[in-house]
Amino acid sequence: MNKVLVTGGSGFIGSAFIKKYFENYQDALIINLDSLTYAGSVENTKLFSSLPNYKFIKGDIQNTTLVEHLLKEYEVTHVVNFAAESHVDRSIANPEIFLESNVNGTLQLLQACYKTWMSGPNKYKSKYVDNIFLQVSTDEVYGTLDIDDGKSFTEKSNYSPNSPYSASKAAAELFVRSFQHTYGMKVLTTSCSNNYGERQNKEKLIPHTITRAMSGQSITIHGKGNNVRDWLYVEDHCEAIMSVLHSSAPSGSKYNVGGETEKTNIEVVRAICDVMDKIYPSQSVKSYHDLITFVSDRPGNDLRYSVDISKIQKDLHWTPKTSFNQGLERVVRWYIDNIKDIS
Repeated sequence: MNKVLVTGGSGFIGSAFIKKYFENYQDALIINLDSLTYAGSVENTKLFSSLPNYKFIKGDIQNTTLVEHLLKEYEVTHVVNFAAESHVDRSIANPEIFLESNVNGTLQLLQACYKTWMSGPNKYKSKYVDNIFLQVSTDEVYGTLDIDDGKSFTEKSNYSPNSPYSASKAAAELFVRSFQHTYGMKVLTTSCSNNYGERQNKEKLIPHTITRAMSGQSITIHGKGNNVRDWLYVEDHCEAIMSVLHSSAPSGSKYNVGGETEKTNIEVVRAICDVMDKIYPSQSVKSYHDLITFVSDRPGNDLRYSVDISKIQKDLHWTPKTSFNQGLERVVRWYIDNIKDIS
């Protein structure tokens, strides 16, 4: 029986992962450890919160005493770390919070696992010998690419983070790597491209655009909107994480996860406006396109992200299933139907 500690499981991606995991492993035990900051909500977990094999614990991953207790109490077999501050603008305003949550939080979680699972470097306790720690990271750790060079980041690309957020995620990855090389802990890492989907916090581009359009507010875009991102539907991302978690990949393996859908920010916003014009016509403007407003660019805004997913395709036979057009219309309809529940 899989007993999975999911940190940050009340957040957008973490809750989607728990939902998807239960769909594939009905008898699994999942313990969700989340401090319920602005990024996490009990609303996100309503679909599975009543299951007898789901446990919610409100707490911080920096609390090693609590984490060690949970690891022992529930005899956890897998740890999947989603817990993180993840918004670039917030990291620019308050980088210290990202250092505490993303770097020290990951370190404390690793230390709790080490103390619980192992008696020393390369010495797993017999009952924990198959345990695995998986770190969920981001393509932003690699830095930026030129708009027109056609290259993509691979798992061997150098770390070159450009924002406090991406720097904190890169540092967290390096701590995960160090626990594998120094202590022999069994670790895996995934680095994903931009996620989108239902229940995402409205500060992110797609829900930001949808919710502001619905309220008749200006739809703000940084700079000229020419920055390129690769878009990945959240359920596809969760399936990739499960594939990695339960693979036979060697400890220390890393996999890039992307949607193979590169679009400029202005292309994404215009696509949303097209969908909304069709299914939710505005009562105040002729078209939602009329609400688009360009604002000052974000400091140090990366030009382009793109990840090469050939490794996970070859090794684990995973590939994204959801086209951007399919996923986007699904998401727009969800926000229209559930806007009152968006925090």
